[in-house]
Amino acid sequence: MTRIRRCCPRCHTVLDEGPILYRCARCQRAVYAADLDFDYPIITRSAR
Repeated sequence: MTRIRRCCPRCHTVLDEGPILYRCARCQRAVYAADLDFDYPIITRSAR
């Protein structure tokens, strides 16, 4: 099973913990997984 590495929408650091609530170690932001899926879509390299 491939896991998607989630990044903080504010500082783009890789988020830890999960899978329901992620936490950014750098800026101390807590982000729900549902918010990441809909509010902050993953940008692929080809889309940049």
